[in-house]
Amino acid sequence: MIDIQILNLLNAPTRAERIANLKEVLKTTEFPPMVDQYINNHIHTTYSFSPYSPTAAVYAARMEGLCTAGIIDHDSISGAEEFLEAAQIVGIPVTIGMECRVSMDGTSMEGRRTNNPDQIGCSYMTIQGVPHDKIGRLTEFFRPYRAARGERNRKMIARINELLGMSLDYDRDVLPLSMHHEEGGVTERHVMYAVALSMMEKAGKGQGMVEYLASIGLSLSEKQKAQMLDTEYPFYAYDLLGILKSAFVPKIYIDATDECPNIREVVALCEEVDAFFCYAYLGDVGDSVTGDKKAQKFEDDYIEEVFECLKEAGVKAVTYMPTRNTPAQLTKLRGLCEEYGMFQVSGEDINSPRQSFIIKAMEDPMFANLIEATWKLIEHEKK
Repeated sequence: MIDIQILNLLNAPTRAERIANLKEVLKTTEFPPMVDQYINNHIHTTYSFSPYSPTAAVYAARMEGLCTAGIIDHDSISGAEEFLEAAQIVGIPVTIGMECRVSMDGTSMEGRRTNNPDQIGCSYMTIQGVPHDKIGRLTEFFRPYRAARGERNRKMIARINELLGMSLDYDRDVLPLSMHHEEGGVTERHVMYAVALSMMEKAGKGQGMVEYLASIGLSLSEKQKAQMLDTEYPFYAYDLLGILKSAFVPKIYIDATDECPNIREVVALCEEVDAFFCYAYLGDVGDSVTGDKKAQKFEDDYIEEVFECLKEAGVKAVTYMPTRNTPAQLTKLRGLCEEYGMFQVSGEDINSPRQSFIIKAMEDPMFANLIEATWKLIEHEKK
């Protein structure tokens, strides 16, 4: 995490202010050397959910020694132009894209679990290497899907109010936490962040919060309890959000339907704008490699069928997270990518202040192809 005072400057209310503040901050900034192996193509910003504006994300990535970085936001690419401008000022090459969910209806994965923990028949995908003159086309395409997601969010707020006896209002309490007014995405994390802020207003921090969470039936681990007792941590609400998301999203979740275009529609869109459409491999979670996921079965038992489905639908790329999977999973996945001629992309999603932007696994020579792919994305966007 970068210095909190610098972060506040780079998270100023408007893009113009953020860029102006970046130029001032750079006058007294000394960056570490860039590390050739340090890349990350999946950095979320405030245009979905993150402690970082696009400007702050660029600065933070460079401050950790990344030699390149990539913006990815849910349902939105509206932060990409700011990300590009900040990157030019900082002097770091970057790549742009976005994340979306697609319906698998009409494919062999219809009604089956792929990479979505919350819903079957719905898959997470990324759109990467977007040519810079096609940003507006993606914004236009996903506008009605963002609106449909907003309607589902409202229904989930109603469920939360009923479950927890709250009186949250979507327009008053959730939308101001987002970049909705600039066509940013609004996700379940925004919803639960609003819940966290409401709880903090009611119970405060520290022991009062621990007791309040116990009163609504939440049993905290020692790590979670320590977080709730750390009243000085500037991102206390993010830690509380993590606890609440795990506990309550399954109880209030409503299946996404109208907000998810069919996979074939997005294949056609990506062909139109000349971007890479990537399936985001998750893999079964047993003993979570990173310790942040519960045990759950995903696509591993029928991964070959998933690849057949992707090939049939016209998907030609796969993105995955080298430190989120076991060596056996990665060996299997990479072999299938070779077999099916899938372009391989990497990136590990950043949306929390406790996360490092660095993917240490990229130091392994076996992932050299993912570094090469990143530079291909960057060059592709300039066409």
